[in-house]
Amino acid sequence: MAVAQTMLYFSIDSAPSGRSNNTMGIEYAALIILSYLIGSIPSGLIVAKMMGGSDPRGSGSGNIGATNVLRTLGKKAGAYTLVGDALKGLVPVLAAMIIFPGAPLIIFLAAGGAILGHDFSIFLKFHGGKGVATTFGCMAGLNPGLAGLVLATWIVVVAVTRYSSAGAIVAALLSPVFAATVFHNLPLVFFCVAAALLLTFLHRENLKRLSDGTEKRVSQSLSSEA
Repeated sequence: MAVAQTMLYFSIDSAPSGRSNNTMGIEYAALIILSYLIGSIPSGLIVAKMMGGSDPRGSGSGNIGATNVLRTLGKKAGAYTLVGDALKGLVPVLAAMIIFPGAPLIIFLAAGGAILGHDFSIFLKFHGGKGVATTFGCMAGLNPGLAGLVLATWIVVVAVTRYSSAGAIVAALLSPVFAATVFHNLPLVFFCVAAALLLTFLHRENLKRLSDGTEKRVSQSLSSEA
C-alpha cells in the first residue's frame, strides 16, 4: 500500500488542456536547470566581495559556506551567507510548488537541483559548499515542520558539542527518521536519505578531524573573530 501511494505521489500529472507532454517536459527540465543555477550562486563569495573581505576559499577550511565565512570574515558576513544559502534552497522549491502544484516529483527534483548547484557550482568549476544551509532551505519549503525539527536537533548538538559540523551531520542523518516517524511521508524520507548521504559524504574531512580531535569548535570561530 505504501509503495503504491509513493508511486502515485511521485507520478507526473498529464499535461493540462492545450499543453502537450513535450511542452511540459521542456518546462520541467527548464525548472530543474534553473534550480541548479540558483543553487550555484556562490553566496559566500559574493558576500565577501561586497564586504571587501578576502576570498573565503583561501582561508580556514577553504569552503564558501556560512561556517567558514563566519571564521574568516566575521558574524555579519556569516549571517548574510547563511541566509543567502538557505534562500537558494527555499526559492526553487516554492517556485516549483507554485508553477507545478500537481507534480510533486518535480518539486523534489528542483530541491535536488538546488542542493547539487550549491555543492558543485558551475560558477566555481563544480566546486562549492557542503550543502547544510541550502538543504535546510529545501526542507523548509518541502515541510516546515521537518525543518523545525532539524534546526532544533542542530542547535542541541552544537550546544552540547560546540561543533557545527557535528550538528549538521546528526541533524541530516535524523531527518529521514523524522520524516518517517513524525510526518509519515515516504517520498520525503527518500529525499532526506539522499540529502543526508550527500551531506555526510561532503563532511568526510570534518568527520576525520572530529575523530582526531582537531575540528574547530564554534567558540573558537567566534573567539578568533574577536
